[in-house]
Amino acid sequence: MLFSGSKNYVANDELKLAVNAAITLERPLLIKGEPGTGKTMLAEELATALDTELIQWHVKSTTKAQQGLYEYDAVSRLRDSQLGDEKVHDIGNYIVKGKLWEAFEANKRPVLLIDEIDKADIEFPNDLLLELDKMSFYVYETQQEVFAKQRPIIIITSNNEKELPDAFLRRCFFHYIKFPTKSEMAHIIDVHHPNIKQDLLTEALEIFFDLRELNGLKKKPSTSELIDWLKLLIADDISQKALLDKTSDVIPLFGALLKNEQDTSLLEKLAFMSRRRNS
Repeated sequence: MLFSGSKNYVANDELKLAVNAAITLERPLLIKGEPGTGKTMLAEELATALDTELIQWHVKSTTKAQQGLYEYDAVSRLRDSQLGDEKVHDIGNYIVKGKLWEAFEANKRPVLLIDEIDKADIEFPNDLLLELDKMSFYVYETQQEVFAKQRPIIIITSNNEKELPDAFLRRCFFHYIKFPTKSEMAHIIDVHHPNIKQDLLTEALEIFFDLRELNGLKKKPSTSELIDWLKLLIADDISQKALLDKTSDVIPLFGALLKNEQDTSLLEKLAFMSRRRNS
């Protein structure tokens, strides 16, 4: 069971090695990297490549670790008891299975994605340590212990918004996805836009990487934004001509790349200064 990338996902040798090492060690793979570098998509493509189920647990600031195991719906049980519903006598009817429980019950070894774990409370990762180690947990309401049929392949993503506990990190295999180089980016674009004109691709990449190097930029454009920008350019001949016009200081459709007023103002200021120098 080895991962070698897919037709929709370009993985370099370091990333493939990390994925396969985590699978071999049966440890969660903790993936960090800039937003838009394909952390979430890795889990999706890994499940596709291995022909197995993908179970996604998208973490929010209010998410608790217990929700990944199960939740007891006491409100529904109270309502049903007031209505005289017979199912109220079986408390198991009010146990809502979480994503970890789903993964533990899968007949074929699934891929479990715990997405953006750093959004949750700092204690969230520590609250999962025992369950991830033992691959089991206890349901107190029904007095049953749930065991994993087989250890799922666990992909955990983080945007580095907060530090993760040391005890949690020790149990993971870690990999940081570096931002693609120009040649790697060209390969990624070929997957999404295989028929793009070479001159358009060359100029677009030049501008994209120049933008990322701008001093004072609040949010650097990501891979997904570049792909969206190219999609717009391919669909609009006028924008293509404007991009390839070396005398123009305006970047067409730059709203696909820059996502806040501070960065667009910086770009407009630089364009104005360039026009003044060239006049």
